[in-house]
Formats: sequence, structure tokens, C-alpha cells
Amino acid sequence: MMLRMQELLEQRPALLVFAGLDPTGGAGLQADIETIASLGGQALPVATATTVQDTRHVYSFTPADPALVLEQARTVLSDISVAGVKVGLVPDPATARVIHSILEDYHQGPIVIDPVLASGGGDNLMTSGTREAVRSLLVPLATVVTPNSLEARALAPESGSLDSAAVEMLSLGARFVLVTGTHEESAEVKNTLYGQAGYRETFAWGRLPHSYHGSGCTLASAIATLLARGMQAHAAIGSAQDYTWKSLRHGYAAGRGQRIPDRFFWARGSRESWI
Repeated sequence: MMLRMQELLEQRPALLVFAGLDPTGGAGLQADIETIASLGGQALPVATATTVQDTRHVYSFTPADPALVLEQARTVLSDISVAGVKVGLVPDPATARVIHSILEDYHQGPIVIDPVLASGGGDNLMTSGTREAVRSLLVPLATVVTPNSLEARALAPESGSLDSAAVEMLSLGARFVLVTGTHEESAEVKNTLYGQAGYRETFAWGRLPHSYHGSGCTLASAIATLLARGMQAHAAIGSAQDYTWKSLRHGYAAGRGQRIPDRFFWARGSRESWI
């Protein structure tokens, strides 16, 4: 679906974003900011952690003081009307509780949860205690949860399949769960959307030849932005996948590890539209 330039200029929804700071610029807050700006929104970034990483590995991360996370968000919310929320890296249970309290107290619009359990290079970023806090406090508030297949299994460890893992997250209160299939062994990447009342739909995307730094951040932020722009959930989720796939296909090698998605591919002479 094409979005006209004039429409984007006239409507610039603000999205509150909770995520970690990535010094490569490929994932975390920078990925969220780029994606939201590319799709016509304004990001309000709240740093939940500072990471030491490159395009290959996360070497360490330091959680922000939960009180500082709370102060950042409350200060922004007292000044700017927020049309949507995207939650990425939650580094500890205390931060999960802070984000939960902010969402409960301040926000009634779409909420997209990207449950970041590990970096693209496979480095663990979430303890079991934090996983449980995200599952019990944040998933129930979500409009859309966007786990990859590994994250879906980790969030519902008693489930015997990806289908049952998604159903379990829906039973907790999430309206939709989009399980992405990048980590599965299949010729195409198959992402499956689950909704209430047994709704299920699979989207197939060509498997690209590289791995990418910040693809999950890009997808979740794109969904959040399009929901904030007033698109219906199914249309927003489908269009966000298309935008993300194009960003990956136009990705580039900034370092010696994973490629960086080009979230402004449409502004560099590409004939492809945003979505």
C-alpha cells in the first residue's frame, strides 16, 4: 500500500520507544528511530540499557537505572501526545515493572512488544527472571508481540509447538502474535500471524543470502508506526513486513559481521515505495 508524501508530512505521530543504545547504529534505539522516521513518525527514545557491541557480537550491556527510565518516559509524556509505543530490550525485571506502570498509567493506543532475548549474533540478553517479567507484565498489554521462533519457544517453554506458544501468548492478553521464521530451516522465511478466535495467517518472504543486524527492531517499529498512523492491524502487520524485507534486501555491510538494513532505501534512488 502506497503512502503519499503529503499525507506523511501532514501526519507525524509520536511513538514512545523503550530500547537499548547500540553504538553500531544498526539495532536498538537507532533502528527504531530510523524506521519510525522513514515511515513518517517521530520517535521518542527512552534508553533502557547501554550496550557494547559491533555487527558481530554484544560484548556487554549495562541496564539503565529503572528510576531514570521512569523519569525519561514521564517527562516526555507530560509534554508530547503519544500515538503508539514500541518496547524492545528490557534488561531486567525492574525495568519491566517500570514500563508496565507507564503503560498502565499513561497509554491507551497500540503497543508493540519485541521480546529481545538475544542479539542477532546469538548473545543472550535476557535472564529467565526478566523473561518471566516480560511474559507476565508486558505481553498482556500488547497489541502485537513479534517474537522470532526462538523467542516464542522461550516465552512459552511448556508449549509443544510454535502454534501453541502463540496461543499461550494470546491467552495472556495479547491481541496478535507475529512469529517470524528467520531462524527456521525453510526455503522461504515464513512469518505466522495469530489472533483471537483461532485466526492464523502465514506470510512467505524470499530468504535473503545474508544475516542482518536490527531486523527485528525494524519490523516491530514499522508495525507500531503504521498502527499509530491509523492502519488496521492486519494491514499494518502485512505492510510492515514488506517494508522490512525491502530494507533488508537493500542492506549494506558497515562492518565485518551482520549487514545493516537500509531503512531509507526509498530515498536513495530505489524505484520501490515505502510499503
